[in-house]
Amino acid sequence: MKLGYVAAMTILVALIFIYEWPKIDKAKKKEKITFLSLNLIGWILAVLLIFFPDLPGPTQVVETIFQPLSNILEK
Repeated sequence: MKLGYVAAMTILVALIFIYEWPKIDKAKKKEKITFLSLNLIGWILAVLLIFFPDLPGPTQVVETIFQPLSNILEK
């Protein structure tokens, strides 16, 4: 069942790519690289959330990383 969700997510990302790619000027290579990078990162995150729905959100990750720094600064 999860593979169906992954396939659906892949199709959605492909449709976004097919729709948006021609709108980016051919001379703007940085924009194309950014577009590809964001699409790839978004797809990877979506697939990870499909297989591991209990992953912490971005806020929880930032809190975990900076909690020791916060404790040091409060003292």
